Amino acid sequence: MKIALVATCLGDALFPRAPRATVELLERLGHEVVFPADQTCCGQMHVNTGYLDLALPLVRHHVEVFSGAADVAVAPSGSCVGCVRHQHAMVARRGGDEELAQAAEDLAHRTYELSELLVDVLGVTDVGAYYPHRVTYHPTCHSLRMLRVGDKPLRLLREVRGLTLTELPDAEVCCGFGGTFAVKNAETSTAMLADKMANVLSTHSEVCTAGDTSCLMHIGGGLSRLRSGVRTVHLAEILASTADQEVPA
Repeated sequence: MKIALVATCLGDALFPRAPRATVELLERLGHEVVFPADQTCCGQMHVNTGYLDLALPLVRHHVEVFSGAADVAVAPSGSCVGCVRHQHAMVARRGGDEELAQAAEDLAHRTYELSELLVDVLGVTDVGAYYPHRVTYHPTCHSLRMLRVGDKPLRLLREVRGLTLTELPDAEVCCGFGGTFAVKNAETSTAMLADKMANVLSTHSEVCTAGDTSCLMHIGGGLSRLRSGVRTVHLAEILASTADQEVPA
C-alpha cells in the first residue's frame, strides 16, 4: 500500500523521531511511504481557537497536497487526524466552498491515526517490535473521544516483545494540555498535569507513551522538572524498535 505521511507541525519542529519512526515501521511492514514536501499545518490550532477564516487556506492547501498523494494518509497524531476528519469539511462549508468540503470529506475517509491504520486497515497487531522496558500508556483526548481508537494502541503494545505494560490509573482523564488551554488556564492545566504525573509515577514505569507528541510534551516537561527519571516516548518509536536497534528516546 502507498501511504502518505502527515508529519504534523510538532513532529516537524520539535519531535522528528515520531514521524521518522512511523516511516521506519511502515516500510518494515512492506509498505511504500511518501512524504509530500509541500505539506504545512493542518489548521487545527486555528480552528480550535476560533480563527476559521485563517484556517480555510490551510485546509485548502492540505487537501491539494494530500488528495492524490497516496492510497491513504497517516499521522502519528490523534489530534491532527481529528482535525482532518471532523473539522476540515466544516471549515470549507463555512467558507462557502462546497467543492472543497467534498474533497476534504473524501480525504478524511482515507486519513488515519497510526494505530487505526495498523489495526483496522493493515490488519496487524504484532509489528515485530522489541522494547524491553516497563511502559504505561496515556490515551490522549482527541484519539479517545474524537477518533474513538479504543484499545488499538494497547493491543499493539501487548504484542511488543520484552515490554511490560502497566495500567495507568484514571487513564482517560485529560493530562491538562489542550493546546492553548494550558496557556490560558495555566493553573487548572498545572493541577491536571500534577494528577496525571502522580498516576504515571504510581505505575513505577520507565516510560510513558501516547499517540500525540503534544500530550507527551506536556507530561514529559512535568516529569523532567520533577527529575523523575521517567521518559516520554511516542507510540510510533516503541513500535519501530527492534531487537537489532531500539529507536532512541
